Amino acid sequence: MDERFLVTGANGCIGAWVVAQLTREATPVVALDASDDDHRLRLVLDDAAIAGLTKVRGDITDLDALERTLDEHAITHVIHLAALQVPFCRADPPLGARVNVVGTVNVFEAVARRRDRMGPVVYASSVAAYDALDDANGAAPAMQGAPGTLYGVYKRANEGTAAVYAQERETPSVGLRPHTVYGPGRDQGVTSAPTTAMLAAAAGEAYTMPFGGAYQLQYAPDVAAAFVAAARADGRGASLRDIGGPSVHTDELIAAIRAAAPGAEIAYEPVVLPFPSGVGDTDAPATPLHEGVADAIGRFRDLLGRGLVAAPSA
Repeated sequence: MDERFLVTGANGCIGAWVVAQLTREATPVVALDASDDDHRLRLVLDDAAIAGLTKVRGDITDLDALERTLDEHAITHVIHLAALQVPFCRADPPLGARVNVVGTVNVFEAVARRRDRMGPVVYASSVAAYDALDDANGAAPAMQGAPGTLYGVYKRANEGTAAVYAQERETPSVGLRPHTVYGPGRDQGVTSAPTTAMLAAAAGEAYTMPFGGAYQLQYAPDVAAAFVAAARADGRGASLRDIGGPSVHTDELIAAIRAAAPGAEIAYEPVVLPFPSGVGDTDAPATPLHEGVADAIGRFRDLLGRGLVAAPSA
């Protein structure tokens, strides 16, 4: 059967990069999002690709609308990325639960009803699903307690949803847990600060990151490729994987930024994120830090010149 992808949350950072990869491959893809704001897609696709992209404005909390989209476009693969980030879940917990939890249940239900033609549900979990860390120094990742944010609680609930759908409805799935994704389009969420630092450096502006410490920096195109590969893999049950990659200290990040933008004035606050600094395969193949940072800064310089992004405000 020919592949036809639906990407939920297509106007988000990872969503835009997933759509870009599929578009470059000439794989049919439908970009579903609750918003018409496609500025992130425009960072990674040219005008001709944007004009030829099939877009659906839809809310994943509406199961009927989601099912119509699957049927009208003969979808065979779903990459589910639609979600509200940490600050938005904190500001409006009921809305966060509807989008992040109920919306994910809707995706699983819609796919379960069409198992004869669908690949596995591939969805984004997060490092935030791990237990909160009171002391990030040397603490091992765990799933015995509670996440430190409602966003993490919702993501862990989605992992449970996947397990039950695999057991009761034989609906296979792959949940991928990114850590700190960076690159053009990453302009929201707690861990967007490294990307903001790269944008500031490209614009010649000073910037102070609100946290330091160590974390796994994962370049957005690499993360997108991981989601697409998971959708194409044969799978059974409810698989869960950390995307992995080397753990990087903020000092190393700043050094990479200054190598690509000499004289960049980047600093950070002495705050550590309440997440494990590294999970999964820490030797997983990835774009090397200096290469990814240089590529991101180069892209930002081009995007600044074309007026598609603006320097971050002080």
